[in-house]
Amino acid sequence: MEIRIYRQLHPHAIAIRNAVFVEEQGFIDEFDDVDERAIHLVMYHGETPIGVCRVFTSEEGWLLGRFAVVKEWRGQGLGSLLLRHGEEAVRSHGGKTLTLHAQCRAMEFYRKNGYIPFGEIEYEQDCPHMAMRKEL
Repeated sequence: MEIRIYRQLHPHAIAIRNAVFVEEQGFIDEFDDVDERAIHLVMYHGETPIGVCRVFTSEEGWLLGRFAVVKEWRGQGLGSLLLRHGEEAVRSHGGKTLTLHAQCRAMEFYRKNGYIPFGEIEYEQDCPHMAMRKEL
């Protein structure tokens, strides 16, 4: 596996996010102005893109989002690998804490990777999300 870092939204990241969030999960507002300033990570198996996430700063500090692994590649530990690379990207920019807004159905994955939930459940496009944080 190889993880490449892009300073712009790469076409492979667009393709994965469309496949996972739009086609598979039914989200509509997938792309936003954060994409213009985020650091985008794309995971590859050979030349095939199989995972994506973005990290960026906001008023909350460093955030990780738009985290996805293509369906046929799930369950192999690749998500945890991609998550560690996202954390390393944040650390390399001086970040000490990373926050994310997890879909509630994915909370156990993030918990296993050291993230702690906080706050109340919030709905994004009718999907329940929980804020989670990890000290890096």
